[in-house]
Amino acid sequence: MYKANEQFTEMNRAGYANAVKLASLSLEKAERLAKLNLQAAKSALEQGVQAANTVAAIKNPQEFVAARARLTEAGVQSALGYSRGVYQIASETQADVSALAEEAWAAYTKGVAAWVERATKDAPAGSDVAVTALKSSMAATTAAFDQFSKATKQAVNFADASVRAATANAENFAKATTKGRKAA
Repeated sequence: MYKANEQFTEMNRAGYANAVKLASLSLEKAERLAKLNLQAAKSALEQGVQAANTVAAIKNPQEFVAARARLTEAGVQSALGYSRGVYQIASETQADVSALAEEAWAAYTKGVAAWVERATKDAPAGSDVAVTALKSSMAATTAAFDQFSKATKQAVNFADASVRAATANAENFAKATTKGRKAA
């Protein structure tokens, strides 16, 4: 006789393992973000000291204009670098969590499908309609998840392309603005 409890126990173990993986992944990414923030704070402090030294050494208006352009460019480059770092961590996190979710869903559907198959073998006579409905429900749920997964990937790819284009435009604008100031 088939024991459904064993099957459910195994599915619970897999769920627990996935929860541990997700917690570990979250901590890893939070640690990377904290390091990035600390590095950005150190960089901002260093830039502030350099800016103060530069401003203190200014002797005429032309030097002031040139220093302002250099400091502005350095600030924009620093902000863009920080934004890229945050975006990279967020993007990697999204990809890792999506992969974990897909892996967990695949294992879950496989386990449920195995349970359904074993349960149908032990089903009493005349329960064909219920078994067919259960299998149909599983197939529909799996198809819905696949469609949702595809739509999510398309949205993420679109957002990624948009962010990359916006970053490139911001960099080009910053370079053009700096070149325009240097020429003036």
